[in-house]
Amino acid sequence: MPTTSTRTHGFTESVIRRMTRVAQTYGAINLSQGFPDFDPPKALQEALAKIAFEGPHQYAVTWGSSVFREKLAKKQERFMGIPIDPDKNIVVTCGGTEAMMAAMLSVVNPGDKVIVFSPFYENYGADAILSGAIPLYVPLNPPNFDFEKRAIDAAFAQKPKALILCNPSNPTGKVFTRSELTYIASLAEKYDTWVITDEVYEHIVFPPAEHVYFASLPGMRERTLSTSSLSKTYSITGWRLGYVIGPAEALDVVKKVHDFLTVGAAAPLQEAAIAGLVQPQSYYDDLLESYISKRDVFLSYLDKAGLTYTRPQGAYYVLVDISEFDGSDDVRFCEWLAKEVKVAAVPGSSFFREKVTHLIRFHFAKKEDTLVAAGENLLKLREIWKKRGY
Repeated sequence: MPTTSTRTHGFTESVIRRMTRVAQTYGAINLSQGFPDFDPPKALQEALAKIAFEGPHQYAVTWGSSVFREKLAKKQERFMGIPIDPDKNIVVTCGGTEAMMAAMLSVVNPGDKVIVFSPFYENYGADAILSGAIPLYVPLNPPNFDFEKRAIDAAFAQKPKALILCNPSNPTGKVFTRSELTYIASLAEKYDTWVITDEVYEHIVFPPAEHVYFASLPGMRERTLSTSSLSKTYSITGWRLGYVIGPAEALDVVKKVHDFLTVGAAAPLQEAAIAGLVQPQSYYDDLLESYISKRDVFLSYLDKAGLTYTRPQGAYYVLVDISEFDGSDDVRFCEWLAKEVKVAAVPGSSFFREKVTHLIRFHFAKKEDTLVAAGENLLKLREIWKKRGY
């Protein structure tokens, strides 16, 4: 058989998706892969039911239905505080994953360097490699996951073509401060670097933290490709509707790359999702209050269980320290946890470039009843550990 591409030889299976299968195998509560166990807003369900009979059922415009782009532009203008032309500044993609890949392929050449903060969502390193780029990893230092200026200075001194910025961050729950973002912006301008953002958790930011859209910073609109999706905001991870927002010249390239990657996102789902894009401010206020409540419920159980964790400032993830159990093998610990304690988490090592094996990631995008059930199981963790170990 002919050989496969060398660029893929270092790839492993997605650890996050594998842990979902582990959860299913052992009947564990799945707090690994970050998808809700509750329904999307009723308005979206009703719109989808109607469109099932009325359509559209054929291709939309390749870079997104005109009405969808119009409503998305209006919504994002309100939150981002920058002008957005729905015809020139938006490309609708098959989820945020394709949005990031299309953005990368549009601005990065083989051999270019791309800065990636570590820890990082597992796709970013793979995206850089698939683009033919060389990742430059800059550590975010626990417990606050701040970066050292000298580390990021050294990375920018290598003249990278792009930097990937996940804000709020998966897996840390960190929200970058305006001061941190301004510093990154100064380096991006100095070294003429693109910044590709992943802002999928833009509406899940816990006070007093504040989300600052990178493209809204002075001088950054013309060098930022903002990627996101509707998955987390409207609890529709399976709909796979994402987008790239950026300057017209770059988006002309993104349109072409996106066309050859996937042709277009699902037309019926774009039409139905408009019901989400036109929701009033109260929807986003209620969404945040809901996640504050979920966070507080789950963290209260971590406190009762005596587990050490980093309190998230945004998104819906929490990193828990397992040093007292088995800080040398987080993969084995997570498999044991799913089997014996019936709660599934993600090994933290899958997010770090550095050798980190003492952290695991839980998510709390679940019904409160689900979080209570998981929490009650975690209260038994020490007792089960003492009796069985591995």
